[in-house]
Amino acid sequence: MHKDDLRRQIRQIKRQFTPQQLEELSLPIISRLKPMLADTQVVMAYYSLPDEVCTHSLINDLVAKGKTVLLPKVTGDDTMELRRYTGRDDLREGAFHILEPVGERFIDEISIDVVLVPGVAFDAKGHRLGRGRGYYDRFLRAYKARTIGVCFDFQKVDEVPVDAFDVTVNEVI
Repeated sequence: MHKDDLRRQIRQIKRQFTPQQLEELSLPIISRLKPMLADTQVVMAYYSLPDEVCTHSLINDLVAKGKTVLLPKVTGDDTMELRRYTGRDDLREGAFHILEPVGERFIDEISIDVVLVPGVAFDAKGHRLGRGRGYYDRFLRAYKARTIGVCFDFQKVDEVPVDAFDVTVNEVI
């Protein structure tokens, strides 16, 4: 199966759910993630879109526990940078109508303990299919932190088509 075909297939499955149902399906995933992040200090996350596993409460809980939470901000056609997230007031609509952080830029990449990675689909080998722009693949190539792909069960597939530039995640939850 080609990448675009798999994206279409997952998009059709997602449309079967209301935003409220997806939010409910997110709860057990977030519950499994929390203990995995207990011993971390610096977490790169993502501020979820309506069709992704909802991370909003998770990142707010991490901030409340005193952890440093970083969110990506698109800065160009093929680049992202990290910004510190301290609360909802740190977000503004950015590229692709995605809420992005406007907080302080974070450049101490070595201190990142875990990166939570969104995706359209994942397989058991950690292959990830993104939305097609390659932002995360380019970004993750430079980091050595533990990476966790975050997705709904219906986004876990037998095999994700891969290209040489695709970056795998360490685990998928």
